[in-house]
Amino acid sequence: MGFVKVQKNKAFFKRYQVKFRRRREAKTDYYARKRLIMQDKNKYASPKYRFVVRFSNKDISCQIFSADLDHDNCVASAYSHELKRYGLKAGFTNYAAAYATGLLLARRVNKKFGLEFSGKVEVDGEDYNVGEEADPEGKAPFKAFLDVGLARTTTGARLFGALKGATDGGLDIPHSDRRFAGSKDNEAGAKEKYEPNPEKHREAIFAQHVAAHMRYLQEEDEDAYDRQFSRYVAAKIGPDEIEGVYKALHKAIRADPTKPRELTERGHLKAHAKPKDPKAKYDKKHAKDHKTKRTVEFRKGAVKQKYHRIQRKLKKAEAED
Repeated sequence: MGFVKVQKNKAFFKRYQVKFRRRREAKTDYYARKRLIMQDKNKYASPKYRFVVRFSNKDISCQIFSADLDHDNCVASAYSHELKRYGLKAGFTNYAAAYATGLLLARRVNKKFGLEFSGKVEVDGEDYNVGEEADPEGKAPFKAFLDVGLARTTTGARLFGALKGATDGGLDIPHSDRRFAGSKDNEAGAKEKYEPNPEKHREAIFAQHVAAHMRYLQEEDEDAYDRQFSRYVAAKIGPDEIEGVYKALHKAIRADPTKPRELTERGHLKAHAKPKDPKAKYDKKHAKDHKTKRTVEFRKGAVKQKYHRIQRKLKKAEAED
C-alpha cells in the first residue's frame, strides 16, 4: 500500500476541541497546574497553597496563591524592586535578590498569620526545613508547594534561590537540595545520586559570583566594568562590600517585613523629586477630565430638555410659514 495523505475532513473539524487560552499562549502548563491545585477529598474546602516564582527582565515576583473554582486568590506577595526600601541599591534580578525576595515573602506570611517561626537566621547554605523543628502539638508552619511555571529547573537556577529564601524565612515547602547552586550529580553506581555544596550555595546567596566577575573586569577591562556595573559604581559598592550589603538586607527584612512604601517611591527603581502628598486633590484645570458620574434622573431630565427645545423650534418654524 502506498503513502496515503491524512485528510482533515469534516469529521475532524467537528470533533476538534480548542485548547485553553493560556495553553495556546504558552503561559500555563495545565498538566502541572492540575496536580498542584487538586486537594484531597477528605480535606474538604481547605485551600492548597502554591509558592509561585516568576522572573521578568527587571523584576522578580514571589507570591502565595490558592485556587478557587473560577479564579486564584493571592494571599501574599513580594517583589524584588521592594528591596530598595531595605537598603539594596543595585542587583535586583540575580540569585541573591531572588533569595532576599523569597525571604521577604516568608516573613510577611508568618507575620500575617501570627506564626512565630523565625526560620534559619544564620545563612550557611545548608539545607533547612522548618517542618522538622515544628512542635507536633503546637501550630504548624505555613505549607506551600513550589510552582515554577514554564521555567527550566536546572541546577543553580534563580528560582531555587527564591525557594531557599522562603524556607529559611520559615515556610514549609517540600524540596531537596539537589538543584541548589553548587550541587553536582555523582557517577553511576555511587551510594548517593548527588552531592550538595553548601559553601558554593552560600556564595551565590551573598552574590559572591557577582563580586568575582567585578574583580575580573576591574583587572581586565576597566571600561567594561564601568559600563556593566554602573549602578554599583554610582552607589559606591565594590566587590568587597557586596556580602555586607546583603547581610544588612536580610537583617532589615527580618526587622520589618511590611515596611510601607515611601512617598517618593514611583514604580520600579524610580522616585519623585518631592514626596507625594496623599491628600492632594486634582488641579482645577484637570477637573474636566474627572467629572462626576451623572445619575439616571439627571440624564432623563437632559433628554426632556432636548425634546422641548426641538418642539419649540418646530413650532417657531410653522408660525413663520
